Amino acid sequence: MSAHRNRWLVLIAVMLAFTPIVIDMTILHIAVPSLTMALNASGTEILWIIDIYPLIMAGLLVPMGTLADRIGNRRMLLTGLAVFLVASVIAASAPSATTLIGARILLAVGASMVIPNVLALIRLSFENPRERGIALGFWGTVGAAGSAFGPLVGGFLLEHFWWGSVFLINVPVMLLVWPFAFAVLPRTKPAETGPWSIGQALLLIAGLIATVYAAKSGFKPGASLPLTMAALVAGLALIVIFVRKQLHAHQPMLDIALFSRPAITVGVIMALAVTGALAGAELTIAQELQFVVGRTPLEAGLFMMPLVIASAIGGPLAGYAVSLVGLRIVASSALLVAAASLAGLGLSNFHEPGVGVVAMMAALGLALSIGLTASSIAIMSSAPADKAGAAGSLEGTGYELGAGLGITFFGVLLSASYGGALRVPADLAAEVPDAASHSIGETMLAARDLGAAGDSLADAARHAFTAAHSTVLLSAAALIAVMAVAVLVALRHYRDAEAVAAH
Repeated sequence: MSAHRNRWLVLIAVMLAFTPIVIDMTILHIAVPSLTMALNASGTEILWIIDIYPLIMAGLLVPMGTLADRIGNRRMLLTGLAVFLVASVIAASAPSATTLIGARILLAVGASMVIPNVLALIRLSFENPRERGIALGFWGTVGAAGSAFGPLVGGFLLEHFWWGSVFLINVPVMLLVWPFAFAVLPRTKPAETGPWSIGQALLLIAGLIATVYAAKSGFKPGASLPLTMAALVAGLALIVIFVRKQLHAHQPMLDIALFSRPAITVGVIMALAVTGALAGAELTIAQELQFVVGRTPLEAGLFMMPLVIASAIGGPLAGYAVSLVGLRIVASSALLVAAASLAGLGLSNFHEPGVGVVAMMAALGLALSIGLTASSIAIMSSAPADKAGAAGSLEGTGYELGAGLGITFFGVLLSASYGGALRVPADLAAEVPDAASHSIGETMLAARDLGAAGDSLADAARHAFTAAHSTVLLSAAALIAVMAVAVLVALRHYRDAEAVAAH
């Protein structure tokens, strides 16, 4: 089929393929309590279940994009959808946390085969710049709204079905999308030939996982200091080797030279900080609403609807605002609003939220969506035309890496704050295992095992988590506020650079 003649059908196909993948980024945030209780999962296992997905994708997006140049975008996307379908079935029926982590790795492999080809097929199919802009706008809206929509979808499914339904829902979707994509996606000739090496990507993934393991395990009571330090040193060494290879390789996986442009560096750091703060905040709020306030998964998802709706409209508004007042002002202002919203939520009482909390959730979604779009504008408008593909891969890697590292950083902070605030009732101290202080989920499992005597332990857990929740959201607010000031300073010459490039 002609790519240009059927361009709108192609857009529908790639959007349908992209939606379940982006929803899977956040759908588990609302499912943490259910997963914890059903799989007897520890706090560390829960963190791995959630952030192994973006961490693996962060390492695979670029090499999968280069592989697609060699075998064709259509073939790569269809293969990725098939892998994602199989992984969804395995995840839905996982009998243990370990199996679920493995299934999430396979989900990430499938997703990383799809995402680079979504943009490639849009660019291939839309030759008219105005129509291409409209199509990319749809892509941005699906990306922002889909990740924010994940908690609501997860809440609805958990209200009526078991936890595995958050993965099993992908199966009928993929069975409909795959034949549609097979029929309408254009067959493309490979753009490149030659060898393809996965070695550099494996270096990055191994380095990230070792570093994240050190961060997750190092803050546990009784953690092995030699093992933690060994993992940290090994992880950082692998990342350094990866960077050195990029600097000296004839065909690097990531073009490190792009970082010589300040706007690109700022854009990637913004993507890391914003997605990290959003992932940490969503995960924390979802647990607060269910474990502490006592809301059902669906009620918790509905609570986040203002953030969902605002995220969906933030992207188009960002483009309009940048054309009016410039990227620097829009980016720094959006980050300041996001910081103020996070701080306000950190000091709020979710038992009686009121209009103020709703307004802050909406402001947070709008500001973070605008911030993400601003980071995209900074990266893509500053990259040379012949480096647009590399810049796009760099941007996608920033988003996935930010989500993974954000869950790690804020998850570790949440665990440490919670463990410090938990006061186990004196009469239960001998009966409560040490691991119960690692996370509210593990405390609730211990309280459940104690029967009626565990009610006082559950109450202590709720009080401790409320204090920890405030620490996490205020820390996220501080991070975003610092980022706002950094953007204001770093982009002070952005207009001049843009004007020079135009001439």
